[in-house]
Amino acid sequence: MNNKKHTILIVDDTESNIDILLELLDEKYDILVSLDGENALNIIKNEKIDLILLDIMMPGFNGYEVCKILKSNPDTENIPIIFITAKTDEDSIEKAYEVGGVDYVTKPFKPRELTARVRTQLKLADLLSYFDKLASYDEMTGIYNRRKFFELGLERFKIKEKKLFAVMIDIDKFKQVNDTYGHHFGDKVIKIVAKTIENHLNEDAIFGRIGGEEFAILYFIDSKELILKSIENIRHQVEKLNIVTDNNEIVKCTISEGISERLEDTLNLDALLQKADLALYEAKDEGRNRVIFR
Repeated sequence: MNNKKHTILIVDDTESNIDILLELLDEKYDILVSLDGENALNIIKNEKIDLILLDIMMPGFNGYEVCKILKSNPDTENIPIIFITAKTDEDSIEKAYEVGGVDYVTKPFKPRELTARVRTQLKLADLLSYFDKLASYDEMTGIYNRRKFFELGLERFKIKEKKLFAVMIDIDKFKQVNDTYGHHFGDKVIKIVAKTIENHLNEDAIFGRIGGEEFAILYFIDSKELILKSIENIRHQVEKLNIVTDNNEIVKCTISEGISERLEDTLNLDALLQKADLALYEAKDEGRNRVIFR
């Protein structure tokens, strides 16, 4: 399910403990080390961490405090944390779970117990990530599915400090493509168009497949002129595509796009997308392969 080498962050202020952990784990995993909580938090900002081995008693931030900070951040809340501690009293162990730890290992370390617990938590994290991907991404195109698009879109709509634009996109005359070349080739067209759009989006854009050959984008961008330039470029990139059938026939493809901007009287995400959808229908009525802003 996950063949990459996992990255583990060890956070402990005792070098002898770190040496033991390195000896036990270094061959199977990529290991990063921090001697205190503050430095650990900085490392996590810049590195993709799969699991943290976290000492409880440290100078500055203790392990409980570091764990609380990580669990309060959506970007780090799902990193599994195994506490490593000399404490064996029930209150300390209970608190480790309360602040968000998934497991604990007591010092002095028992090598087989520690490696087994690490292995188990990494397998569980991989499994949860796999199921999250199944639930969040469109299987055909790899972009967000309808459910995830709306979940993220609702959160984005709450952010009022930035200009928010919605874009609805439809592949022109797609039924004709399916009828002429078959659904297998139609699926190929959807994949290629989705990848082309994705490759020309800003990194923070939310891009999803809403259904069939229809896609939606939510954009934070500074002006109408900039969104029109970006979306017109996407239309142009799709227009340039040469998609090859199984019989080596070249098929051209175009898209129609409708854009709307969130205004003060835009009540909700559905209203914003509905306005973009109306613009999309205008684009189709006016001849397709064009962008309309409402």
